[in-house]
Amino acid sequence: MKAALTSPHDRPILDLAVPALAGLAADPLVSLVDTAFVGQLGPIPLAALGINASIFSMTFVIFNFLAYGTTPRVGRAIGTGDREEASRVVMRAILLAILSGAVALLLLQVFAEPILRLMGADDGLLGPALTYLRIRACAGPAVLLITASHGAFRGYQDTRTPMKVTIGFNIINATLDPILIFGFDWGLAGAATATVAAQWIGALTFLVLLLHRRREELGIRPLVPKLRSLGAFLTIGRDLFIRTSALVGTMTLATAIATRIGTTAVAAHQVAAQLWLFLALLVDALAVSGQALVSKHLGAGDEDAARSVSNRLLQWGLGVGILLGVAFYGLQPVLPDFFTDDAATIAAVLTIFPFVAVLQPLNGLVFVWDGLYMGVEAFSYLAKAMLLSAGAAAAVLLLTIPMNWGLAGVWWGITTLMGVRLLTLAVPYARGTLLSAAADSD
Repeated sequence: MKAALTSPHDRPILDLAVPALAGLAADPLVSLVDTAFVGQLGPIPLAALGINASIFSMTFVIFNFLAYGTTPRVGRAIGTGDREEASRVVMRAILLAILSGAVALLLLQVFAEPILRLMGADDGLLGPALTYLRIRACAGPAVLLITASHGAFRGYQDTRTPMKVTIGFNIINATLDPILIFGFDWGLAGAATATVAAQWIGALTFLVLLLHRRREELGIRPLVPKLRSLGAFLTIGRDLFIRTSALVGTMTLATAIATRIGTTAVAAHQVAAQLWLFLALLVDALAVSGQALVSKHLGAGDEDAARSVSNRLLQWGLGVGILLGVAFYGLQPVLPDFFTDDAATIAAVLTIFPFVAVLQPLNGLVFVWDGLYMGVEAFSYLAKAMLLSAGAAAAVLLLTIPMNWGLAGVWWGITTLMGVRLLTLAVPYARGTLLSAAADSD
């Protein structure tokens, strides 16, 4: 991959990646805004919100296949000029989002109290947490419709529309929060209601765009698909569930090990992990470009273009990773102070700061490769590769306490996770088997 200052692929990459970045960054703002307002109500409402944030994050992460599975299938159909197939993919994603959202809503309502008990909510916390959960769960179908719509528009090579819609309903949430929480004196219930209203407005906006205002432009025929046609999506969902569960499980194990090391260690780990995840978000926008562009070129039968844009995306990922690592390391003297004023925690953060900085170039390659593999729909391979990576990382993490490696051992475990992921993704790509196999499958 010979580096170049400019490439014909740079413009389409940036046209997709920059709006995608805004869209990816806007979603977490819903929780951040809620946290800022609810935090003014006191520690109990804030704790109730925190428990629910974890529940909803884990509940809906298994449905990310609605975006990851939709983008490459729509992109490939557009590449072949088969807009009818693209339409069928979109309609299947919408139907599956509605059905899955309804099931998630029902389960969250029925098992709300046991779920909160399992999360450790005591009697003092259960009441407000239960109120928030029952209201917020009503947004379940809306959240999944938004997810599917993101995947559809990315497949059509359009990340600007999802960005605008996502920013729009974030503004609605930020506007309704103070009105309902303080103006109507609804407290925590007001925060949940604001989020539900904002997300349903976002979901309905997407549906109007896909099924009405831009239907002719996109070639979408609003026909209800047959249930048996959803099988391919469910297979993707299974593979991505395995992949995501292995990744989340490894990060959860890392936190558990840090907790056993001590309170200061887990506090420092939380700061470093959140910074690491935020920086990952910046590179993830390039992965979105990879999904959309590679699937489009392969759909058009142009394997050379798919390989060329893939190589360029990897250059971008490595370059952005290096810049982030250098900038992050340069901010070492001041950045921890934004998160805590405890001297012991700051000292502990500084001991693992080099891990976060050095991992950025590696992250840049891994996340871009992740997007490329999704672009060719290699979901089964991603699941197997992640299981191998998670197993290697878990071995290091479980040795941290008995070997007395301290917090550095936790981050050696995370480094192992990313290192094995890099190897499992790089080898098939370097051999040239990834894109060739995808092209031959058309």
